[in-house]
Amino acid sequence: MFEVMAELEAMCGRLAARRIAPEEQLALQEAHRACEAARDANQPDIYYQLNEIFHQRIYEASHNSFLVEQANALHRRLRPYRRLQLRVRNRMATSFNEHQSIVEAIIKGDGDLASALLRAHVTVQGERFADLVATLRDFKAGN
Repeated sequence: MFEVMAELEAMCGRLAARRIAPEEQLALQEAHRACEAARDANQPDIYYQLNEIFHQRIYEASHNSFLVEQANALHRRLRPYRRLQLRVRNRMATSFNEHQSIVEAIIKGDGDLASALLRAHVTVQGERFADLVATLRDFKAGN
């Protein structure tokens, strides 16, 4: 599922970089700053909620309603897994840094870079989730 989500988000990012309106740029930057505040306050649950808004801003900026519908459907299905991966050490800070690069690429209009960055951002979420599951398995085996 994370592999498909990575491709959907990559498409959203590529299209957003080409189609984002000035007011959508501001909304994306505002969502990014809100994530920064949650990161600085070390509030992963709030970061998670704001992260959803951040990604939604990118979907909407693609201006492709079918793509937005599909991205939202899979995003909803992945919610429990995405939430857990923020518990992996340093993931919240790393996620925020990845968001920074994504925002810069979209605002510059670099669709290829935005696409690559979003693909990597979501793919790593799947990898971190697998790391978390492995850690839990090890923890369970040790008790």
